[in-house]
Amino acid sequence: MDLVNLTPHRLNIHTPGGVINVAPSGDIARVSTLDTPAGFVGGIPTVRTTLGEVTGLPDPIDGTIYIVSGMVAGAAPRPDVFSPGDLVRDDSGRPIGCRGLRRSM
Repeated sequence: MDLVNLTPHRLNIHTPGGVINVAPSGDIARVSTLDTPAGFVGGIPTVRTTLGEVTGLPDPIDGTIYIVSGMVAGAAPRPDVFSPGDLVRDDSGRPIGCRGLRRSM
């Protein structure tokens, strides 16, 4: 199985068997958004965000998993598209990786 990281960040995926490091591929999958005013909460303006077109996500290839942001994964529910799982933090609270991958479909 090939893991293709379509985020701009190095991923350190913590698994029961150890940590899998996945460097950025150099390509980034993105999703457009449209924000619509949605009123106020406690005097704070809010917006409703609608996800639009996904760009930078290749067509499926057998044996390849694409790792994208959670937002992109939500807009592109495909069996080969995953996002990083729950954050793993160091003793100072800084993110150092993720626990597995999250599937959007």
